[in-house]
Amino acid sequence: MKLIYTHENHFLVYNIQNIVENAHIQTTLKNEYASSAAGDLVPHETWLELWVVADRDYDLAIAAIDTAFKPKTQLPWVCPECSEPNEPAFELCWQCQTEWPH
Repeated sequence: MKLIYTHENHFLVYNIQNIVENAHIQTTLKNEYASSAAGDLVPHETWLELWVVADRDYDLAIAAIDTAFKPKTQLPWVCPECSEPNEPAFELCWQCQTEWPH
């Protein structure tokens, strides 16, 4: 097993777990209940950790995380249906809801 992500905020770790598992990569969590020991341990040692079960999946998991957070494009795009300009953050045309044609 290899550690792929850790953070003090459980929500962020669970979000990364969903991204990785949607890429069909098996994961496991460690320190899920360690926060109660925070006074006795160094705080970062109680953070929730996300691990890939199979070492061979490590690079795929990191790539899935990178892909999920990388913007699809940096340039505005024009809708092929209604010719409306859209900002790069939109994957659907804000006017007609047509999907951005990657």
